[in-house]
Amino acid sequence: MKIERLTCRVLVCLSLICLSSLPVSAAHWPAWRGPNADGTTPEKNFPTQWSTNKNVRWRVDLPERGNSSPIVWGHRLFLTQALEKEGRRTVMCFDRATGKVLWQQGTTYNEKERTHETNPYCAASPVTDGQRVVATFGSAGVSCYDLDGKELWRRELGKQDHDWGYAASPVIHGGLCYVYHGPGDGAKLVALDKQTGQTVWQFDEPKITPKDRTDGFKGREPGMIGSWSTPLVVAAQGREELVMSFPQQLRAFDPKTGKDLWVCEGLNPLIYTSPVHGEGVVVTMGGFFGSALAVKPGGQGDVTATARVWREERAKKNRCGSCVISGGLAFFLNMEGFLECTEMATGKQLWEERLPDAGAKSSSWSSPVLANGLVYTVNQSGDTHVLRAAPKLEVVAVNSVGELSNSSLALSDGEIFLRTHQRLWCFSEKKDTAAAR
Repeated sequence: MKIERLTCRVLVCLSLICLSSLPVSAAHWPAWRGPNADGTTPEKNFPTQWSTNKNVRWRVDLPERGNSSPIVWGHRLFLTQALEKEGRRTVMCFDRATGKVLWQQGTTYNEKERTHETNPYCAASPVTDGQRVVATFGSAGVSCYDLDGKELWRRELGKQDHDWGYAASPVIHGGLCYVYHGPGDGAKLVALDKQTGQTVWQFDEPKITPKDRTDGFKGREPGMIGSWSTPLVVAAQGREELVMSFPQQLRAFDPKTGKDLWVCEGLNPLIYTSPVHGEGVVVTMGGFFGSALAVKPGGQGDVTATARVWREERAKKNRCGSCVISGGLAFFLNMEGFLECTEMATGKQLWEERLPDAGAKSSSWSSPVLANGLVYTVNQSGDTHVLRAAPKLEVVAVNSVGELSNSSLALSDGEIFLRTHQRLWCFSEKKDTAAAR
C-alpha cells in the first residue's frame, strides 16, 4: 500500500513537471519586440505563408482601430485597446488557442487629449512578467492588472500633451517597471515599483533648443520635437544599463537608481524609433529623415567622442519602425516601403530595395521580427514580406490580409499574431480551425 501511494505521488509530480515544460511555457512574447526587446526569437517553427484562408488558426474582430502590438504569455494574449466613444482605455485578454476574449479592463478618461488622427489612443503595447500586465494610457495614467484582470494598482503621471500623441511601451525588468511619459511638456522617464506602482526614481527630459537639424523637418513647432522611443535594458562592462533615445541624445542610466551613466549626442529632435542592442553596440535612428548612430555601451559621462562608433547624418528615407539585427546587418522597412540593409560595424547602407507585390499602402510603421534566419516585415496594407536575413535581398514569401496595420508581429510557439485596424489574427501551420466568433 505504501509503495502504491508513493508511486501515485511520483506519477503526479512527473505529470506536473511535464505540464510545466510544455513548449508554450518557454515561448513567451512578453513585451513589444519580444523577450529580448530586439524583435528576435530562437524558435524556428513559424509559418512563412498565409492568407485570409490559409494557415489561419483564428481571427477575431476588434472593437475599434489601434496601433499597439499584441504580447503573449502562456495561454493568454494581451492587447491595449481604446474605446473612443466611451472614453475608455483598456487592456484586452484573449485565449490564445481560440481568440476568445477572456476579459477587458481599463479606465475612463473623458478630458481632451491631443493625438494625430493616424495614432489612436492606447498606441503603447502592454508588458507582462507572467504575474502582472502593465499598460500606459498617456494622460489616463498607468494601470496594472493580474492575469485574470483584477486591477492591482493605477498611477497618474500627469497630462501627456503632443500633436502626435504617444506610443512608448512600458518595460518590466527586475522589480521595476519603466515608463517614458512623453513626448511633450513635462516628458519624463519614470521607474515604478512593479508591485505597488510607487515611483522609485524619475528623470525629467531636458528642454532643448533644436540645433542644426539634418532631418529637414519644417512642420509646426510643437511637432518638431519629441521621442516615441521605448527604453531598453542592456548588459555591458559587467553592469546593466537602461538606454533611452531622447531628442538630440542617447542616454544611459543605472536601472535601479536612475543615476546618469553616459550620454551621446548626435540625434535630431524627432525620435520615432527605439534603441536596439546587437554586435556590441546600441544603435538608434531618428524619425523623419533624421540622423542615426551607434554607441558602445559601458562608458561614463559624455561619450560622444569616445564611444560613438558611427553616425549617419541624414537618412535617405523617413524611418518609423526600429531595426532587427542579424549577422552584423541591420534590417528595417522605412515609411516609404523600402527595405534597408545597413552594416552594423560601419553604418554603411549596403542596399535599399522596394519590396515587390505590396498593396496600395506599401509604407510601414511596423518594426520587423526575426526567426530562423528570416525577417518578417509588415506594411500598411497588411502585407507581410518574409525575407532572408542576408547581404542581398531575397524574398521568400508575401502574405496579405488586406487590412491596414501599423503594428508589429508577435511570435510564440509556432504561431504568429498580427493586429490590424479591424482584427486580431493568429497564423500557424498547425491544423487550421474555424475563425473565432
